[in-house]
Amino acid sequence: METPILNTIDQPADLKKLDLAQLTQLATEIRQVLLNKVSQTGGHVGPNLGAVELTIAFHTIFNSPIDKVVWDVSHQSYTHKILTGRKQAWLDPKHFDDVSGYTAPEESPHDYFNIGHTSTSIALATGMASARDLQGKSGNVMAVIGDGSLSGGLALEGLNIAATLKSNLIILVNDNGMAIAEDHGGLYQGLKELRETNGQSSHNLFKAMGLDYRYVADGNDMQAMLDAFKAVKDIDHPIVLHVQTEKGHGYQPAVDHKEAFHWHVPFDLKTGKTLHPVTGETYNDVIHDELEKEITEDKTPITAITAAIPGSYDLKRFGRKHPDRYFDVGIAEQESITFAAGQAQQGMRPIVFHSGTFLQRAYDQLSHDLGINKLPVTIMVSGGSISAGDPTHQGIFDIAMLSNIPGLTYLAPTTKEELTAMMHWALHQNVGPVAIRVPSNDVHSATLNDFDIHKMNILHAGKKVAILGLGSLLPLAEEVQQQLSKENLDVTVIDPRDISELDGATLSNLEKDHQLVVTLEEASLSGGFGEKVSRFYGDTDMHVLNFGAAKRFNDRETTAELWHEFKLTPEQIVAEIKAAL
Repeated sequence: METPILNTIDQPADLKKLDLAQLTQLATEIRQVLLNKVSQTGGHVGPNLGAVELTIAFHTIFNSPIDKVVWDVSHQSYTHKILTGRKQAWLDPKHFDDVSGYTAPEESPHDYFNIGHTSTSIALATGMASARDLQGKSGNVMAVIGDGSLSGGLALEGLNIAATLKSNLIILVNDNGMAIAEDHGGLYQGLKELRETNGQSSHNLFKAMGLDYRYVADGNDMQAMLDAFKAVKDIDHPIVLHVQTEKGHGYQPAVDHKEAFHWHVPFDLKTGKTLHPVTGETYNDVIHDELEKEITEDKTPITAITAAIPGSYDLKRFGRKHPDRYFDVGIAEQESITFAAGQAQQGMRPIVFHSGTFLQRAYDQLSHDLGINKLPVTIMVSGGSISAGDPTHQGIFDIAMLSNIPGLTYLAPTTKEELTAMMHWALHQNVGPVAIRVPSNDVHSATLNDFDIHKMNILHAGKKVAILGLGSLLPLAEEVQQQLSKENLDVTVIDPRDISELDGATLSNLEKDHQLVVTLEEASLSGGFGEKVSRFYGDTDMHVLNFGAAKRFNDRETTAELWHEFKLTPEQIVAEIKAAL
């Protein structure tokens, strides 16, 4: 791959030597290296391709890190990283894993926050700008936020405070007409009118909030972005620079399939097709089958609600069949939960589809609007797993968060039959909110007998040792049981089912002929399921071993490394059990 211009760029200052033709060529080269890497490793494709020109232009006109830029979500910061001394992470496969997929202060003085969630940049920038002023410092502060992120409440709170500042603050709204999927909500009609009128529409949210405003019709035009940044550099008051860009710009598959290429697994660069497509039944298939049964056979008044992540559950499949029952509220987790609470209070049976790492943004709504009011809303929670990745996307904190809200029942199915039964129970009970932790492993199937949501399921009755394998770790419990059986140790294997309330009768019965209880959970041990079991046996002679994740933000360790560190391999668990006996 030829990158003659990029080869000369090691820091932003190097850009200032280039003319327009060279900067434009640099954009082409950067797109090539971006696509070359993400096609092999996976990553955020569309957001980065759309922000190449505005990033090059920023670092050409401004003087980072004296002038500061905060990237909302920071999933579009690959070009920023390439231009700030980290290009080897895109040029050399040996260094592909050297940097995070998001901004990271430990990597560079040009990064200020670990950011992987949405709608935070404006609020962060208002704080930085006020701190600059209080300390008598200089420099521009810019927040770069996508149009999709504006639907998050914190973005609007940030805009509200931004308008009160009396000094430099630049808010670049990167408007490509998309969130992860398409935008939803009333403010997007106003943005659409601004795009169609070249920024002249009277329906201007930003001006209505007291902010200055300028519009750039083509944010993928290098000269247009250079001119725009020259015009607002060192401005003495807050301004919104509304820039229209194209998500996936420069790579036709990403332009044609914007939602699919927001984040993509490794793909064939020529065709855009996934290299290792998922085959066979998935838990999404199981969920959709139950949704159809509830509507067609049981006549359940269900609705399906998501906060901008329909692709995670293939919810548009449901939306095509039942458009009047499908609601995407945009990037607005709080709205999704309280919207569901309102529907439930009026007799509907809403199901809210979430990722555990995003659902934390709606904690107060889960507790206040659902828990206190005991409303029968069902929440599907995906991503509950111990896995590699960056600190902002950790799937290990949902159990501590959800299982300790009074009145909320958190369930952990282990098979597709349990998942179906739990969904059905949740949609027909009147006790309160129910969350279901969708298994993170491949689909498992087993006959379901005498199903009781609150009763632990003893799959194999043994003696001395009982292993409780929660949700997706039940197969690990069974594997440990099989290894121990080879050593003439017949142990009990239990599927706990209910994470939030323990089955005290079953646990008490274990005291008769067991001396060790082992808990396995794919989550943080602190505040988790195992701690509840340990507390239950606190004043007894029962010995308890808890296996799960450490309470920390993992950062780019491999999944295998994490499982080994947390002693979640069969061999390690067997050794710990034998040592305890």
